[in-house]
Amino acid sequence: MKVVYTPAHLQHDPHVEIENSSAHNPWEHIGRAEAIRETLAADSRFQFSAPTEWGTDPIVGVHNPGLLKFLEEGWQLYATKYPGVREVTPDFFYRPALRDKMSEVREPQAINGRIGYWCFETTTPLLEGTYAAARGAVDTAMTTMQMVLDGERAAYGLCRPPGHHATADLYGGYCFFNNAAIVAHHVARTTGTKVTLLDVDYHHGNGSQQIFYDRDDVQYVSLHGDPARAYPYSIGFADETGSGRGLGCNINYPMPLRADDDTYVAALADALERISAFGPSLLVVSLGLDTFITDPICDLAVTTDGMGRCGALVRQLGLPTVVLQEGGYDVAALGANAQSWLVGLGA
Repeated sequence: MKVVYTPAHLQHDPHVEIENSSAHNPWEHIGRAEAIRETLAADSRFQFSAPTEWGTDPIVGVHNPGLLKFLEEGWQLYATKYPGVREVTPDFFYRPALRDKMSEVREPQAINGRIGYWCFETTTPLLEGTYAAARGAVDTAMTTMQMVLDGERAAYGLCRPPGHHATADLYGGYCFFNNAAIVAHHVARTTGTKVTLLDVDYHHGNGSQQIFYDRDDVQYVSLHGDPARAYPYSIGFADETGSGRGLGCNINYPMPLRADDDTYVAALADALERISAFGPSLLVVSLGLDTFITDPICDLAVTTDGMGRCGALVRQLGLPTVVLQEGGYDVAALGANAQSWLVGLGA
């Protein structure tokens, strides 16, 4: 199986994360992608390639151009005002209720206000190299997509930073640009065919859902921790099924606490039946490995063997498949879990 990887991700190297009312070492860090890379590079079934550059057109096909502009210049503007800063985290968030009964706000002029206008939470610091790393992740995703469009049955993009929490207008949840949504949108719009985005990350891909919620050309299917207890808390419920033309094209499977291999595989099998009925020409997988039984910030109980069973099930769909990396935070197990899932897929 072909693997696309770029060391550009090393430029996004956060040292602090603000979560659960504390500042601590980040769960999302450079060691995650490197652990996967090292394991797959030692396995002759995987062949590595560098991404090609795709520019910004695919990004603004999905994201607000203002978000792109802010991510490109935001860190430098903040560092100019506050010399010596390394990591930039919002201390103010714009909420529409602030201007209740008033006109809609325009993007603030002050850099402190701009950060909270484009970011929705505190775990996703902006660093000097973040924009380059995020652009590299998009290039990785798009290059992986092109390999599949050119005839590969499946290919894997080792994307970092991940992407599925980024909405059309906002970054957060460790995500800056929505890599999988950019690919799904590009294929649907340039080929005129239907695409399914299957998200198996523990955390619901709120950004992917928001981007495609009213569309009938991209089906979004997600298996994730129940938002009654799991991030992002306010989205990902089973009754969220799409709107307008997209009604019925958004399918959520909130998973119960400590769901094991059999429980998870059964839900995935049901999801794949619904994907088959949709009739896509291409499958994009947001591959989160944080469903793992010992993941430190999640509460499902899928094993490494279960990862392989999931990949094998997806293979049975018989669809050209673009697999893009999302979450997974048990670093010691990440490589083996990625390998198991991808070998199940047919690496």
